[in-house]
Amino acid sequence: MQEESALIVVRGVVQGVGFRFFAYHRAVELGLKGYVRNCMDGSVESHVEGPRGLIQEYVSALKLGPAHAHVTGLDVQWGQCKNRFETFRISY
Repeated sequence: MQEESALIVVRGVVQGVGFRFFAYHRAVELGLKGYVRNCMDGSVESHVEGPRGLIQEYVSALKLGPAHAHVTGLDVQWGQCKNRFETFRISY
């Protein structure tokens, strides 16, 4: 199964509501590698590598987010997997 890369930016009420921890746990469950972090503009960014189908499951979960989040937009930029990551982590 060919692996891909996705840079995901999530907008809305996504900071201060446990979004990074939600994303972290979902990515680890799916076996994805990469990171999730808060951005200065109030969005959350995640860069992941893994099989496209699993990344799509991750994106679907991010569209919903945790209970107190309110996602108003989500952008995905697909690319080739470059094996940049060894694990998935929350970046601060």
